[in-house]
Amino acid sequence: MANKVTPAQKSRAPFFLLLLVIVVAGAGGIYYKVASTKQKPIVLAPGTVLPVSEGYLRGKADAPVSIAEFGDFECPLCGQFGTVTEPDVRARIVDAGLASFRFYDFPLPGHANTMSASLAAACADHQGKFWEMHDAIFQGQAEWNGQATMNPKKVLQGYAKTLGLDEAAWSSCFDSQADVARIESHRKKGQDLGVNSTPTFIIDGVMYAQSFTYDELKRLVDSLTVAKGAAKAEAPPAPARP
Repeated sequence: MANKVTPAQKSRAPFFLLLLVIVVAGAGGIYYKVASTKQKPIVLAPGTVLPVSEGYLRGKADAPVSIAEFGDFECPLCGQFGTVTEPDVRARIVDAGLASFRFYDFPLPGHANTMSASLAAACADHQGKFWEMHDAIFQGQAEWNGQATMNPKKVLQGYAKTLGLDEAAWSSCFDSQADVARIESHRKKGQDLGVNSTPTFIIDGVMYAQSFTYDELKRLVDSLTVAKGAAKAEAPPAPARP
């Protein structure tokens, strides 16, 4: 005979469901708490480099300053940086040749649709439109995130159509999940470096577990540029060839 659920058990069920929701929400919130406060910068080990072949590059790879973001497409702080700050960073820092900018996927486990967003961007990259999809995803974050829909592909494919991508090729790429390995490699790279929150930036070998305003980032880039110029000026001349 099947076990019967008593009235007392029924009355406790909503409590345990609420408790589960609180625990899950709290676990996800840890990332935001870490990233939303100013953390002490961490200087990475000498010689630590992010290969040019990894991540999604914008700007010149040999620019004086290197900026890398480890981000999650479903992270609100990443979305805020991507829509409010990043346009100025691109126009006035990256496009001006002052720094390069690379984006690395760092999907957090508490976000139901972030992997779909990363796949959407990776598949757009195969058609030369990663950054356009990146922007559309962040601008429409409230339309496709885990709270908005259980079918993010439908929304994301709408972005592909708006961007003029080959929809059939994009859809086939998305469904194949062939780029999951690439996304996971980005995440592992971040984990190996000590990244555990989003957004996290690595700027010339120093890791910042925080977001930035444009002015903050511009001051940092300017100070690094000045320091490099001074170091270059003080360097002893190379010995003359006999």
